[in-house]
Amino acid sequence: MANRGILPPSTAILETTGRKSNEPRQIPVTNGTIGDTFWIVAEHGRNADYVRNLMANPRVRVKVGRTWREGTATVLPADDARARSKQLPHQVNQRTVRVVGTDLLTIRIDLDVER
Repeated sequence: MANRGILPPSTAILETTGRKSNEPRQIPVTNGTIGDTFWIVAEHGRNADYVRNLMANPRVRVKVGRTWREGTATVLPADDARARSKQLPHQVNQRTVRVVGTDLLTIRIDLDVER
């Protein structure tokens, strides 16, 4: 995905490493930035390719606005994903996730300290 412009505030780009190809893979996600943590509630849980990719290699990059940040993803299957999504910013997007999601799964990305 060659998005070089500014993203809307509600959208971010998640970049994982393909578990089979070892190539960068980018997907738009809801901007779940809270401080130095980036939250995702995956609509289709472990069935989503990007979730399987970050489970194989938890080092990811996240683009918010024009800024890329690196971080480490952790899948949190014991977290209440529905309740978590109600705590995140951009509730219009989060409501859609709760409505269309088939297997909600929380992912926490601990973003590296900016230098």
